[in-house]
Amino acid sequence: MTRTWQTPITTDVVVVGAGPVGMTAAALLAARGVGVTVLERNASTSDEPKAISIDDEALRTFQAAGLGTRLERIIVPGTGTRYYDAAGRAVFQARSGWPYRLGHPFKNPFAQPDLERELAEHLRGRAEVTLRMSTDVVSLDQDPAGVTLATADGETFRARYVLGCDGGRSTVREQSGVRMSGRSFDDVWLVVDVLGDPHDERYGMHHGDPARPTVIVPGRGGRCRYEFLLHEGEGEAGARPPFELIARLLRPHRRITADQVERCVAYKFHALVAERFAHGRVFLLGDAAHMMPPFAGQGLNSGIRDAANLTWKIADVLAGRLDGTALATYDAERRPHSRATVALSVRLGRIVMTTDARLAERRDRVVERILREPEGRAYFEEMRYRPALRYLDGLVVPAPANGPAAGVPFGQPRVYDTGTGRTRMFDDVLGSGWALLGVDVPAAVLAGAAAQIWPLEPVVALVPGGDRLPRETGGVRVLVDLDGALDREAEPYLGRVVLLRPDRFVAATWSAAEVSAEVSAGGPGAGLAALHATAREPAGAPLPAAG
Repeated sequence: MTRTWQTPITTDVVVVGAGPVGMTAAALLAARGVGVTVLERNASTSDEPKAISIDDEALRTFQAAGLGTRLERIIVPGTGTRYYDAAGRAVFQARSGWPYRLGHPFKNPFAQPDLERELAEHLRGRAEVTLRMSTDVVSLDQDPAGVTLATADGETFRARYVLGCDGGRSTVREQSGVRMSGRSFDDVWLVVDVLGDPHDERYGMHHGDPARPTVIVPGRGGRCRYEFLLHEGEGEAGARPPFELIARLLRPHRRITADQVERCVAYKFHALVAERFAHGRVFLLGDAAHMMPPFAGQGLNSGIRDAANLTWKIADVLAGRLDGTALATYDAERRPHSRATVALSVRLGRIVMTTDARLAERRDRVVERILREPEGRAYFEEMRYRPALRYLDGLVVPAPANGPAAGVPFGQPRVYDTGTGRTRMFDDVLGSGWALLGVDVPAAVLAGAAAQIWPLEPVVALVPGGDRLPRETGGVRVLVDLDGALDREAEPYLGRVVLLRPDRFVAATWSAAEVSAEVSAGGPGAGLAALHATAREPAGAPLPAAG
């Protein structure tokens, strides 16, 4: 049979893969008005509960995509992870050191089929999105103007950019010639998702028994995830385990019938990171870019971070607010943190899930000693061992020595917005674009800074210091602290102007004196000039002399 190659279907962005990361990326693009086509090889969304935990960063991202309220009905508002020693005693519970800082519960069990159904239904209701199932991408070819993709049934698609969200065996990654480095592990784990379970805890449980390391994560409505390290001869990766093995391993926890087993798989873990996350106009996200053991609960959440980092940059490039070179910062910002997160997942597995009885005994003694000190307890209970999420390189202006940090996330408190006279979540006030905050600075200083960076089209707001309201606001909205959370976020930036990226990371900060000096001199200072190096001049509109 001869294939007929049709005229390519054109769109701004093609997302390959309709898993949670791909559909989240599509939803974020659509929320910013970008046309996107999602191509998925399978006929429907997955009915297998693979990922089981969403953190507060991911929920904030879903909120930005217009999905926040929709997803509240499918999660368990979680309280972290409880760790048990070799004797089965609860040692500590890891949870957020600053609850609700990002506006959402910290760590939340869920069922992946529920998430995928909600995402797909949301996308089908968006005019900007075309969701194509049973569409298998077999090749792609890029040139300076865009990317052409071919499918197994002879269709072609043409896009400005392509996002490879097609999993660990990514066709997009393979077609782009990008390799992964790292290692796979010989240990075989049995993962069982069950129904009708008696566990009702809102936290996960890691049992560090060297005789049988075990993970238990309760979900909604009697769902529960069990993970057991298999002994030699009990099962092979990829083979379906017999029900007798499942029943035996679950016996200390519950009785089980065959019809209560929702999913069961034996597999080996991988710790792999792509050598680069970007190849021209093609970008890798999620498992296509990085794979990790599950012990830090960061596999899916890392993929959501990828989408949150990349999609607003693509939208701003397409809209003319940023130059195309800004997209190179995706790799610079995300790959180092992904490597560190993979390394943490491996480290946790070796320590918490060791099968060496002497090492487990030593581990328990050391942890017990550390927990006696307040700083040591905070280190474990507030998960300070996690890689710091701070961008030192990328689309940020480095802070001066001893200055407040740039490249870090700004939290999401509830605020009173004088512009609308309503109490709202911080991100809902600022919208989906850039934002410029004047933290306890005169309105004229904030106006001067806004004039410097006008190509970014920021939302502008004053944040007063302490329990005061400024008399002169220059017509700019004021965001008022309600419970101390906004004051706590803003305190490091008192007397400064803060530029927030659309993903709510601090892009740059300037003192009132620096802004005033730039406005007076009529020339760019180092900070604003650095930002303008990545800002595109809109057609027919010259940049002001100060930037």
